[in-house]
Amino acid sequence: MMNRWNVSAYAVKEQSLTLYFIIVVALAGIYAFLHMGRAEDPSFNINTMVVSATWPGATAAEMQDQVADPLEKRLEEILYFDRVETKARAGRVDLLVTFAENTPMDMTQELYYQVRKRLGDEASRLPKGVIGPVFNDDFEDVFFTLYSLTADNWPQDKLVREADKLQIALRQVQGVKKVSLLGEQAPKLFIDLDTVRISQMGLNLTQVQQAIDAQLAVTSAGFIETQGPRLYIRLKSDQLNLSAHEQNVLRLQNTPLLLGTQQILLKDIAEIKQGFEEPPSYVIRNKGEPALLVGVVMKPKVDGLKLEAALQSFEKAYEQQLPLGLKIEKVTNQADAIHGAVSTFQLKFVTALGVVLVVSLLALGFRAGLIVSLAVPLTLGMTFLFMYLNGLNFDRITLGALIISLGLLVDDAIIAIEMMLVKMEEGMDKAKAAAYAWTVTAAPMLVGTLVTVVGFLPIGLAQSRVGEYAGGIFWVLGITLIASWIVAVTFTPYLGVKLLPNPNPNPKPNLDSKTTSTLKGIKPGQNSAENVHKSVYDSKGYRALRQVITGCLRYKFVVVAITLLLFVLAAVGMGKFVAKQFFPSSDRPELMVDVTLPEGTAIQVTDAVTQRLEALINGHEEVKSLSSYIGQGAPRFFLALNPEMPNSAFAKIIVVTHDKNARDALQSKLQTLINQGAFPEARVRVHPLLFGPPVAWPVTFRVVGPDAQELRRIAEDLRQLIAKQDFAIDPHLQWGQRAPILNVVFNNARLAQLGLTPQAVAQQLQAQLQGVAVSQVRDHIRTLAVILRADQATRTQVAQLNGLMIQTPSGQSLPLEQLGKLEVDFEEPILERRNRELYLSVNSEVIPGVQPPVATALIQAQMQPLIDALPFGYRIDVGGSVEESAKGEFSIQAMMPVMLLVLTLLLMVYLKSFSSLFMVMVTAPLGLIGAVAAMILFNQPFGFVANLGLIGLGGILMRNTLILTGQIDENLKHGLDMSEAVIDATIRRARPVVLTAVAAMLAFIPLTTSTFWGPMAYVLIGGIGVGTFLTLLFLPALYAVWFRVKIVS
Repeated sequence: MMNRWNVSAYAVKEQSLTLYFIIVVALAGIYAFLHMGRAEDPSFNINTMVVSATWPGATAAEMQDQVADPLEKRLEEILYFDRVETKARAGRVDLLVTFAENTPMDMTQELYYQVRKRLGDEASRLPKGVIGPVFNDDFEDVFFTLYSLTADNWPQDKLVREADKLQIALRQVQGVKKVSLLGEQAPKLFIDLDTVRISQMGLNLTQVQQAIDAQLAVTSAGFIETQGPRLYIRLKSDQLNLSAHEQNVLRLQNTPLLLGTQQILLKDIAEIKQGFEEPPSYVIRNKGEPALLVGVVMKPKVDGLKLEAALQSFEKAYEQQLPLGLKIEKVTNQADAIHGAVSTFQLKFVTALGVVLVVSLLALGFRAGLIVSLAVPLTLGMTFLFMYLNGLNFDRITLGALIISLGLLVDDAIIAIEMMLVKMEEGMDKAKAAAYAWTVTAAPMLVGTLVTVVGFLPIGLAQSRVGEYAGGIFWVLGITLIASWIVAVTFTPYLGVKLLPNPNPNPKPNLDSKTTSTLKGIKPGQNSAENVHKSVYDSKGYRALRQVITGCLRYKFVVVAITLLLFVLAAVGMGKFVAKQFFPSSDRPELMVDVTLPEGTAIQVTDAVTQRLEALINGHEEVKSLSSYIGQGAPRFFLALNPEMPNSAFAKIIVVTHDKNARDALQSKLQTLINQGAFPEARVRVHPLLFGPPVAWPVTFRVVGPDAQELRRIAEDLRQLIAKQDFAIDPHLQWGQRAPILNVVFNNARLAQLGLTPQAVAQQLQAQLQGVAVSQVRDHIRTLAVILRADQATRTQVAQLNGLMIQTPSGQSLPLEQLGKLEVDFEEPILERRNRELYLSVNSEVIPGVQPPVATALIQAQMQPLIDALPFGYRIDVGGSVEESAKGEFSIQAMMPVMLLVLTLLLMVYLKSFSSLFMVMVTAPLGLIGAVAAMILFNQPFGFVANLGLIGLGGILMRNTLILTGQIDENLKHGLDMSEAVIDATIRRARPVVLTAVAAMLAFIPLTTSTFWGPMAYVLIGGIGVGTFLTLLFLPALYAVWFRVKIVS
């Protein structure tokens, strides 16, 4: 069918139309390039939400059994449910709900709704006093820019008002999706009661609460109907010169309390002041100063560089109106990473284009090299247009795929122009040579291109987070390579007719002369050698190649055996000498420093330790700036950053260094200090950001079983085993140490005699120690809770606990020590479950240079005695990067049958021969030999991205084999004997095959410096180089073995 309609001949014939399309493609590509969105990473569906509930006074075990368990059961009913990871602490439980990785994107919001609906229905059946569940599904936003607001000696409410103004102004910037305020501490009105005096007066807390509520209640004063508008009656204070919060304090101070027949005011028994939540739940500092953050989220498909320019213009204008003393600084800026990625692409594009030009010039001559080079921008023009129309961004994945495609997209142009050159040397005019190139090369090039594309099909169809993250490789490579074929059969012949020199006036014999001789009666093969030597391939280099190929056919079994031996050695080397990896560390300059103190540590203590660590870090020259987040993790400013849940014992410091080298140097220095014993009271972890889906710890083992104490024993044995490994850094149990508590052991008979219950005593203790919200007041746009509590001395001194006054229903006040005694005990501060199974994680960091999968495998090799000794019902699961890597690899392997089906279908439709199909398929794994050699030689790990390169490498090598087998079949059709057909085909196709391989290898060299794409580049360079060489030697030998070819002398 392809021969009936010769596209190349038509393109040469209708030159004006062809030139028109060249101009359109070029202009459309330029337009698309300038208007496409730019982002650091591709977005993907996180499919995760957090469900939280609180129950003041409950233990971690009670939160797990009475709150989490019924919610977990309802979650299991939801479609696409994958797992729920529950973390229960005293008074709080968080459920991290994750849906299956193959969840359709358009189902996500419906699933979130189902979670809300089902758990909302369950809320009424939870124990009395449980607050929630509360839902958070806002996990997908990545902050493009984080601004910090700091001001010396400013009260936070004033800073918040300025942050509100900044929020409003930023929302007007084009390209901004959302603006969030982070780090605001909730304002409160505190009433600190003198509990001793209250007891002496005979007042009880209920009376005080009722009086406060009545004083602050908003009550209608009515209205008056007039002939005109209705007149509402408002009650105003006579203190008009006071601010809103001063008026609130005054109202509370003047709250009347009846004491028998006498009236007193609240200020007589309490100190009233406005402040912020105590203790604070979240503290942010930038460069050591308390700060608020304003985060900007970019709209989808927006050019990040244009948004950065708009934000810079906004900043210059907004700075003019800043109040004196207020500082606004950028904490993080995604535009820097985008600019670096785009600049890298442009540099590597120019480098790859130069490589292609040089290789083409040296091998084909100036004009032919120029034509091949022009195929690059024309192909990319089509690709950019496709990406623009389909809403694809320039991001880490698509830019990397484009750079990879630069090494492959000239293959078809080289093959087409090389065929034109050969036919022109044989005397054919340019137009006929172009038409002949279509007839001979169009079909094998198309099938070869599709085979190469199909090699990357598994990642494009993988139903997983890594598939969604990296799937753009398939789509971008696919459209680029298909576009390269279109360019090769339309624009390249046109350019060849326009730019190539006129044909050779003294043509040399070609294969057709052999066919002519055969048709005249000469037996096939009789004059083959003579004709070949007289052809255009009769040169010293080609004669040497002929001798090598002939030798391969003569010693065919030896060549096949050596190739198989090399393959076996490569497979063994892959398993033993190549380090395994999931995703590499990023090349961003940020360094993460995580600080974890014992569970339950007060946030003030965590903050003090963090400030000391900040001072230590600031003393290093590699530091550009730093910001600290105490009480929970940092906001998501990088796709793979998973913000930690609220925890008063946790803090994260983000250190911005000058560059990646400075980051690595600082990491080494800080880790050395920590290993030498700095900050022994905390676990300090120093690590860079990672590419790919987030993983909490590189090495994780989950000990699963029903009993918490037994889990601790097993996990501690495992921790000690890991601690013996030289590569392990700070192996630890996720739950930490058991936490101390104070038990109040009541005298039940005494309580009953006084008319008290343990619940009533607990409520009074809570009110006096932490306080209880009794009402609300309004301050501008914010509502403040009014907290009633004991004075500071009573709240903070453990020695005062025995003296806390407890009121009986009769009005009598008794110290706590008369109702019971205090005893110190210990309990689990945190309990974790996964799909309703209790587990305890053992986590560890690894030293730089050791890959987590390697470390995990080494530990597993020593775990068998521990596993054999496990009690019934207990097991140890592997987590961390190994688990996430297995999910990604499984999703790819699941698509391998689809890839093989499509691949064999394409080849079978074209080849129509099982023997030829076998020949093509058997060369696919040969790339492993060179890939393994390159990884070992350059000390590169084999991770997810390298695995994609290895899978795609098979398609690239099969493409070369397809071209070679196609030429063999063509030779056989023209009457050559089997041995001469194989030798002649290898010689004829050697130049384009080697030329495309060299161009690809050299074009991939700039990628070797990339942290993310480097391992894949080495796989492709080694695999294509060695694979192509072996294909030219191994395939003829295999062909000779399979078809029992004998050398004709």
